[in-house]
Amino acid sequence: MSEAGDDHHEGRTYDVAVVGAGPAGRAVAARSTAAGLDTALVDPAPDRPWHVTYGAWSDELPSWVGAKVIAAQSNTVTVYTPVRHLIERAYVTLDTRALQQSLDISAATTFADTATSVSSDSVSLHDGRKVTARTVIDARGLRAPQAPAQSAFGIFVDREIAAPYLGSDNAVLMDWRGVEPGRAPSFLYAIPVADGRVLLEETCLAGAPPVPLAELQDRLRGRLEHMGITRPTVDTAPTERVYFALCGHDSVPPWRSDPLLFGAAGGMIHPATGYSVAASLSAADAVVDAMASERDPKAALWTAQARAVHRLRRRGLSSLLGLAPTDVVRFFDGFFEMSPERQRTYLSSRDDLAGVALSMSRMIGLTDRTLALRIMRGAVLSRT
Repeated sequence: MSEAGDDHHEGRTYDVAVVGAGPAGRAVAARSTAAGLDTALVDPAPDRPWHVTYGAWSDELPSWVGAKVIAAQSNTVTVYTPVRHLIERAYVTLDTRALQQSLDISAATTFADTATSVSSDSVSLHDGRKVTARTVIDARGLRAPQAPAQSAFGIFVDREIAAPYLGSDNAVLMDWRGVEPGRAPSFLYAIPVADGRVLLEETCLAGAPPVPLAELQDRLRGRLEHMGITRPTVDTAPTERVYFALCGHDSVPPWRSDPLLFGAAGGMIHPATGYSVAASLSAADAVVDAMASERDPKAALWTAQARAVHRLRRRGLSSLLGLAPTDVVRFFDGFFEMSPERQRTYLSSRDDLAGVALSMSRMIGLTDRTLALRIMRGAVLSRT
């Protein structure tokens, strides 16, 4: 990694300037340098360690993500609605340190400073310098404090402590048991991570506003005490706190943004799950390939089908926000009754419009008429 000096960039126009060195920004910067593009990376702390737990479906990750970045893998995951659904699709937890190191930015010119303004061809820095580039990509994350959000509070415990809960399950993606009428719903997420540990996390999937972290902590304590995991264990375990917006709250879609937004801020978050890292890693090459061949990266990322899928998924989030707590559980009961193919298309495909639309219609068809009408009404009366 080359650190830019005071006059290092004077008169220089980079092929691409990436603002933000989180997973999305670092991925597009690393792939850009690998493609031979003259790349600048702007971030006040480009090597700041990542501490969030990232999970993904194994088949969502691009082929260049090596096995060394996988901290743990479960070949099947379970969902409780409270009916048990076994999902035969591999799910992985990423080793965030290994992932960060694997996204090699050593060939990029790094500006360890804060961007004060960003346009389509330049980035102004706090120290007065300006970085110019043929393409500027803003990957600083989604900043939308009033938008629908996901929240979660979790603890890391040894596998032996979680074993009585997991039983024969490799991992539990969603455990909706215990949802009560009149109380915002949350579920337990229980996945293996590195070093023989398990993350047990109480999660509010989507809320406007979401369940506060303190309340999720109390819910987790109560749930785990019911399983025989005592309060001293819960209160002394390492913790994780999660809170992020699921979508922007303005009227400008990501394909009309200037400069190009990428990652969470650029529509890569699946609004019904909160997942974005695998999608961002996978989409990086489309952006880089377009720049390398002097095509419009925004057009490459946001095809007509991708734009339509994005709109459909936003409607899906609106439906979810409009459902009563017990209806949310019934919604997912119907969803996980679908075939693995239909589940995979809705959860993972960015540009299969026909497939995503079919998955949504199939899911509605698997619910009763009352819930189906509520889902459709929520999609029409958008809350996002």
